[in-house]
Amino acid sequence: MKAFNTKISIFLLFGLVFQLFFACSEKVQEETASEVPSVDFVNQSFEAAKPLYVNLLKETEGNFEDYPHAVNADGSIKYLQIDEWTGGFWPGILWYMYEYTGDEQWKNAALDWTHSLESNQFNTSHHDIGFMMFCSYGNALRFEKNKAYDQILIESAKSLLKRYSPIVGSIQSWNKRKSKGEINTWEFPVIMDNMMNLELLCYVTEITGDSTYYDVAVKHATQTMRNHIREDFSTYHVVNYDPKNGEVLHQQTLQGFSDNSTWARGQAWGIYGFTTMYRATQDKQFLETAIGLADFFLDHPKLPEDFIPVWDFNVGEDGFVPDWHFDPSLFDKQPRDASAAAITASALLALSTYVDGEQKQKYFDAAENMLKSLSSDTYLNSGEANPYFLLKHSTGNLPSGNEVDVPLIYADYYFLEALLRYKKMKG
Repeated sequence: MKAFNTKISIFLLFGLVFQLFFACSEKVQEETASEVPSVDFVNQSFEAAKPLYVNLLKETEGNFEDYPHAVNADGSIKYLQIDEWTGGFWPGILWYMYEYTGDEQWKNAALDWTHSLESNQFNTSHHDIGFMMFCSYGNALRFEKNKAYDQILIESAKSLLKRYSPIVGSIQSWNKRKSKGEINTWEFPVIMDNMMNLELLCYVTEITGDSTYYDVAVKHATQTMRNHIREDFSTYHVVNYDPKNGEVLHQQTLQGFSDNSTWARGQAWGIYGFTTMYRATQDKQFLETAIGLADFFLDHPKLPEDFIPVWDFNVGEDGFVPDWHFDPSLFDKQPRDASAAAITASALLALSTYVDGEQKQKYFDAAENMLKSLSSDTYLNSGEANPYFLLKHSTGNLPSGNEVDVPLIYADYYFLEALLRYKKMKG
């Protein structure tokens, strides 16, 4: 206990030094760095979440058609409909609240919102079925051994496979569309985010014994590894394939700064997705990829001292030219992306269990630092900024001017997931 207290004291000392440095050298959304959170930051964050999510439940009571997504500039809730990609995060959050508190009110709400997504098992309009159904029904199965839930996930996986092309070796993310700036047409676009849907496929093979789903997940991950990841383990957001022969036509971005830059959340999706694929396959190439992606993120000279990245690692740098109007005067005010940090923190905790020695400590410590920063007043909502969401300062799609420096539902989801992982690992 003495050694533990000494460790905490050293952390607090360094935290205070960092606070002074950060306040003098940089602003986060023109806020000064906040007081270092207490050592019990997991409990602190969940306690802060309770009244916010009670408010959100009241606001959404009886409405199982509109799913909370973000907060608009006027403070109102931005909703997306059942067929949109973020519907599963709200029931997933409720399951995490139940897991932490054991309070039946959260379980009952989680069941209601999970069941509301049932028709999505037949959704074939895009690739996000894993986000939508595994974050909801997948979490539900950890507490409710309901065979009907497995059947829903099996049907969801069948829907996802309808977007798979054996010629391309990938699951098509979006339907044919124009690229950003309408420079070219994306015939068969695959985005890094799609790595997050492969866990559903691996799970369905596990419960059915049908290797078809697993095989597609492995092929998709392998193609992503080949064509989305650069030699330095930075990543492209979008790879466009020719559906006739599988040839790579374009490597571009939609939500990043430029086609050759590294969008922070895209890098986070990659770390998480390849860590998950290693867990499912024990294939060392996926572990090595996850490690490379993680090291790029953590060792990047532009990663701020508080471990919360700016929305793109290369914004404003020479050699990175956007195809959209960008004001250089904004270089010193680039918004952070708390969602990228939350996703990465959760992924790093998992990744730390698959490596040893200094590498293991590096990933665990980085995740811990991210969570402590997110639990600070700078990023954690006290209820004054908005009465519904937990984290501040996420960035959805800056090039489109959409959801810039706002609370986002998936930031909260992965933050709570990471906090629970951290708590279990600390014992």
